[in-house]
Amino acid sequence: MTIWEMLAVFAAGIGAGTINTIVGSGTLITFPVLLATGLPPVVANVSNTLGLVPGSISGAIGYRKELRGQRRRIIRLGLTALLGGLIGAILLLALPSSAFDTIVPVLIGLALILVVLQPKLSAALKRRRELSGDPESGPHPDGGPALLVGLLLASAYGGYFGAAQGVLYLSLMGLLLNDSLQRINGVKNILGAVVNGVAAVFFLFVAEFDWTAVLLIAVGSALGGQIGAKVGRRLPPTVLRGVIVAVGIVAIVQLLLA
Repeated sequence: MTIWEMLAVFAAGIGAGTINTIVGSGTLITFPVLLATGLPPVVANVSNTLGLVPGSISGAIGYRKELRGQRRRIIRLGLTALLGGLIGAILLLALPSSAFDTIVPVLIGLALILVVLQPKLSAALKRRRELSGDPESGPHPDGGPALLVGLLLASAYGGYFGAAQGVLYLSLMGLLLNDSLQRINGVKNILGAVVNGVAAVFFLFVAEFDWTAVLLIAVGSALGGQIGAKVGRRLPPTVLRGVIVAVGIVAIVQLLLA
């Protein structure tokens, strides 16, 4: 890489770490930049996955206050994410990239609809429980089987590519968990770190990396993770939902035009 390419990758890492912590979709910043430096798509993808691990960890540390009291939930959902991420990493090397090209924009679109409608859906579910005569029977504290299946599939996608993975996580947990969006966002950062981490470990043994790109993205995303945590934790729920939708729409457009 030239010095200007290195600066561009480093800046992309900061941007990706920031947006991943707040919402997700940081891959849509770093991946095109890596391709522009001349890296082959698979090398760029696996280098990006490994480089974003420190950013996910940094963002999770920034959300440590919101993560308090969620240990049991994190362990259960984290194990599901780990399995899904490993499946996705295997699929990356086994399937052509076109296998996901059609379904991914549809998944993101559905996720955005859930994010927008989540307050109304949650209110409707609450009214339904009250009318049923059992107002104390809230949603499963860990989301139940529906959330585990959804996270498994979303994590498999994350291990495969990862663009807008955070949007999928937020929509699923926002609908199926009775908790604040900020606490859910903290869990999302943990799950992102798990998926990127297990995929990166798998790739270390079977794929080729560009270690310059990995280092630049790693340092940049770690810085971005702290920036994203400071910004994201101060956003009101309505504003945060707006950011999620805006980023998701950009992700859909970019994926369709790619």
